[in-house]
Amino acid sequence: MKSEVDGMNEARNATSVICSAYDSFFEAEKKIADFLMEHKAEAAGMTVGELAKASQTSDATVSRFCRRCGFKGFQDLKLALTRELLEEEHQEQEVTNEIDRNDLTQSLKNILANKVAELTETFRMMNPENLEQILRKLEHAKTVQLAAVGNTLPVALDGAFKLNQLGIPAVAGTIWEAQTAYALNLGPEDVVLMISNSGTSNRLQILAEGAKENGATVILITNNPESPLAQMADYRIITATREKLFTEEFWFSRVAATAVMEMLYLLLMAGKKDAPEHIRRHEKAISADKQQEKRKE
Repeated sequence: MKSEVDGMNEARNATSVICSAYDSFFEAEKKIADFLMEHKAEAAGMTVGELAKASQTSDATVSRFCRRCGFKGFQDLKLALTRELLEEEHQEQEVTNEIDRNDLTQSLKNILANKVAELTETFRMMNPENLEQILRKLEHAKTVQLAAVGNTLPVALDGAFKLNQLGIPAVAGTIWEAQTAYALNLGPEDVVLMISNSGTSNRLQILAEGAKENGATVILITNNPESPLAQMADYRIITATREKLFTEEFWFSRVAATAVMEMLYLLLMAGKKDAPEHIRRHEKAISADKQQEKRKE
């Protein structure tokens, strides 16, 4: 039975929901998304027909858009927009979605505010019961394979390092063919922890299929709860993203995924009695190297 650690979209930040799912929208739906991100306050007071006219779409497209975002209907989307607007009104400083090299002070405020919003919503969506199930799967796994491609590879490599520090055998690699070959040798006592912002990687889908055929547990960290990988995973951690507000074409951020990996590390360390001893052994093993580097400095 599939378990999820993401909450209902009605409780999510509307902008983050739209940003996460943007690339999966049809062209007409992207018109609605673009309008909502640019005219959030205005949209919160519109009817379905008014939004359809303003975005040059149709009532049916607006209704379909709401469902694709995970909302029950337009009213639920409007409630999410209203909550978001109220939260923004309480911010101490005015922020926008603009980045301007000619105004670095304001640009830094804008970037910080959006990154804080990403992390805040990512942690707010955590469901403690399902998170505990993920932690148990990881700490009792015979082996944990961390799998990723492209931009999120560094998160996988860092995650494997952290789990090994805690005494949980973990592997990660940068060559996709090698990652897939390893996954095909996993069994029911093993776990695959995948990191994919979009959740649409064909390579990771092949890897996940191979692992699941052998009975391994698949856990996914992703921005997109409706993605193919999210549907395949046994457990999901949904992260928030706002990078679409800064760039039209490129998905670059791994801040939320990195924060989730840090969270898992700290929670596993708190619950694993022998974790401190494993960390001490690891630190002792690399201490000579650290001292040598210090002398060079």
